[in-house]
Amino acid sequence: MSSRARARERRTGIAVAVALVTAAGLVAGGCSAGDAPSGAVPSGAVPSDAASSAAASSGAVSPGAGPAGLAGPAGGASAVTPLEPLPAAVPPALAPYYAQQLGWTPCDDGYECTTFRVPLDYDRPADGDLTLAAVRAPAVPAAPGDTGAPGERIGSLLLNPGGPGGSAVEYVEGVARTYDAGVRARYDLVGLDPRGVGRSAPVTCLSGERMDAYTAADITPDDRSEVDALVAAAKEFAEGCRQRSGDRLGHLSTVEAARDLDVLRALLGDERLHYVGKSYGTFLGATYAGLFPGRTGRMVLDGAMDPSLDSLAGNRTQAGGFETAWTAFARDCVEREDCPLGRTEQQAGEQLAALFAAVDAHPLTTDDGARRLSEAQATTGVIQAMYADFLWPRLRTALADAEAGDGTGLLKLSDAYYGREADGSYPNLMFANMAVNCLDLPAPFAGPDAAARAVPDFERTSPRFGRDMAWMALTCTYWPVRPTGTPHTVRAAGAAPIVVVGTTRDPATPYAWARALAGQLESGRLLTYDGDGHTAYGRHDSCLDGAVNRFLLGGEPPENGKTCGR
Repeated sequence: MSSRARARERRTGIAVAVALVTAAGLVAGGCSAGDAPSGAVPSGAVPSDAASSAAASSGAVSPGAGPAGLAGPAGGASAVTPLEPLPAAVPPALAPYYAQQLGWTPCDDGYECTTFRVPLDYDRPADGDLTLAAVRAPAVPAAPGDTGAPGERIGSLLLNPGGPGGSAVEYVEGVARTYDAGVRARYDLVGLDPRGVGRSAPVTCLSGERMDAYTAADITPDDRSEVDALVAAAKEFAEGCRQRSGDRLGHLSTVEAARDLDVLRALLGDERLHYVGKSYGTFLGATYAGLFPGRTGRMVLDGAMDPSLDSLAGNRTQAGGFETAWTAFARDCVEREDCPLGRTEQQAGEQLAALFAAVDAHPLTTDDGARRLSEAQATTGVIQAMYADFLWPRLRTALADAEAGDGTGLLKLSDAYYGREADGSYPNLMFANMAVNCLDLPAPFAGPDAAARAVPDFERTSPRFGRDMAWMALTCTYWPVRPTGTPHTVRAAGAAPIVVVGTTRDPATPYAWARALAGQLESGRLLTYDGDGHTAYGRHDSCLDGAVNRFLLGGEPPENGKTCGR
């Protein structure tokens, strides 16, 4: 099986890419052994924030104003401002981009592919272009006598799987044929790899070997040397991105990606953008609606993000989402004969903490003799299984094996999270993830002592994962370009109805975020799935799928507050 086919297969299993909204590429949690109390670092172990701030503000940092459309100064939650729409008329300097002709060619097992140009900098289009890649699954005419797909073709339906960093091209190629027959009959399903992602001028940062080291880095430091090692890993990642990706790093924001969507909308011949976004794809879609409310068509935002949160609040509340998902897993596990974590929820939590502490002290052997399972990878493996309840049986087996000294199962789950291939290579998923997140919001911490001070608050939100998620955001502290985005609200005044889908026990995009986004949007309609896993449409429930499909086909949104699931 080719690398591309394997990527499509992965995204068919969990039809959404990494849901990171944290400003980091490491996703790990749990507890570690050591003399320091949970969340504490021994006195004198942490370099000063002043020194860290100076490093982050070195000559490698590029100055620059925020992208057009985003009002207000950089800052945290106190600086939240509304996202203002762009002028309805296309500026003359951008007219050539909107006048391109798409040339579709057969590709990738029956799909059609194309490329088109966008400006690197929308405010200075003369500075050069980026070439973006898109794929299309043309509308499939209804079979004779099929009454489930009546009506004329509506247009194109753009899909985005999240991330940031998830390839929409690979996603469409993985899920297009699983979409509802009525939707497939009336829409071309289109995937655009956002700038910096997949086939669209992808950013790159580390070799496979160095990425292996990065994913294994200890993000629950117990002493000065471990803090120094974590800072060094963050700096190496950031510097690798600067060296390998160049000027692109300053132009990968979500605002710019949303403007790219509008160029593609025009080139597809659609007056309005019809769109289904999952996870980070909801942030991208909401940004589009905020910038171009008059061009927003039938939009579904599934697994919603709250754009009003700063990165500190986002990290902390996401940790709470994973805690909620872990609790659901633990309750299910202790009722099963093969649960390796005891017979009560408390025992399950204690045994997981003990396992992580043991792995922190002595990494486990795996069937890949050259690699041992670190605590960070063990926790990433657990987190990977929180994304979908169909992974829970696999997690139970992996945990039982780890208890017996074999880290293979958890390492494979961790590798699946990062997209690591058998040959040791990585896609650009995590590189783009970091690049977009670090540009969209200011870093949550000025340096490692600020992260250490935040640990107790994070642990109150998430006893299981809080410590890790407080420490994991340091890479953006050392990012080589300054952020251009700020927290903001999205009203999208005048937009057509926008359906916001939230899952009550979603690990990566907590349900509260969906409620917040639906409340911000002037035309938002909240649709709830009462259940487990990350995102809901197309994965769980005929009630929810039916409500979304009726909206996509007929334009009538579900009643605000409608709930599906158990």
